[in-house]
Amino acid sequence: MFEKLSFIEERFTDLAAKISDPDVIADQETWRKLCKEHSDITPIVEKYREYKQVKETVEEAKELLGDTQDKEFRAMLEDEVSEGQKAILRLSDELKILLLPKDPNDEKNVIVEIRGGAGGDEAALFAGDLFRMYSMYAESRRWRIEVLNQNATDMGGYKEISFSIEGDGAYSRLKFESGVHRVQRIPATESGGRIHTSTVTVAVLPEVEEVEVDINQNDLRIDVFRAGGPGGQCVNTTDSAVRITHLPTGLVVSCQDEKSQHKNKDKAMKILRSRLYDLVQSEQQAQIAQERKSQVGTGDRSERIRTYNYPQGRVTDHRVGLTLHRLDSILDGDIDEIIDTLITTHQSELLKGSEENA
Repeated sequence: MFEKLSFIEERFTDLAAKISDPDVIADQETWRKLCKEHSDITPIVEKYREYKQVKETVEEAKELLGDTQDKEFRAMLEDEVSEGQKAILRLSDELKILLLPKDPNDEKNVIVEIRGGAGGDEAALFAGDLFRMYSMYAESRRWRIEVLNQNATDMGGYKEISFSIEGDGAYSRLKFESGVHRVQRIPATESGGRIHTSTVTVAVLPEVEEVEVDINQNDLRIDVFRAGGPGGQCVNTTDSAVRITHLPTGLVVSCQDEKSQHKNKDKAMKILRSRLYDLVQSEQQAQIAQERKSQVGTGDRSERIRTYNYPQGRVTDHRVGLTLHRLDSILDGDIDEIIDTLITTHQSELLKGSEENA
């Protein structure tokens, strides 16, 4: 590990010199690539230098221990050695995590698709609650959110809603949200006060560029139709809604939120690209999962991942056994504790796998 860290540090120094070179700066494409690489390895180098500094301090303290008989000074040095050794172990573990292979999608924006499942109107209402939760979380991180398509119900929920979230590390933070979210609560329409269980599916897809997914236009069937559902002007007056069918896979994407047919087509293509990319990734992950299944899960849409229990005010993530008794704040977008636990567990699984394969 330390040979690799030493090499990375040398590369860091080399990159720092190159991105300051006027000849390199003149070639903007090369300069941007080098800046990106420099930025990517900066956290590793900073942590490695901190590790080396602590190790050097501990070695100096050990040398002084052998040269002094002063009791108070020795006690101080012994404390310094003890604390330093703890820091070395902690920094070593942190370095191992930083050296884990990066998910190439982690820095990408995301497309989130939320669909009401079992439970009819109640499921649609909870789909709206989850959309609000993710919207407030995005706002707390100063990410940009844009609705791509929605199928609203008269009661204020959504049969389905698709939206994009743009921001640094959006996919890395949200990728474990994919799966079935279960809600247990008394519906407003339930006169008997009985608790109902409903489900909503969430899919988090990395947003991809055109160059990353090759779509043959001959594989597409594009239909236009009049927009429907709750709306204002222009709804049901022009053929602005677009439905795109990818014939080889059977994937169908519809978009009717914009008044412009062209804009609806662009949004639909954005969703289709991400779904196709996700389809390929899911097939690859399924092969890996046969050999080793992560504790966090594979992101399978059919996997029940979380329960929101209103009567008890609790939220439980079943993958990591985490239960929090603060339902209201979580639905207001305060989901970092859940996400951090999922990420930490995933990293632990990766570390365990790398050590077993070492």
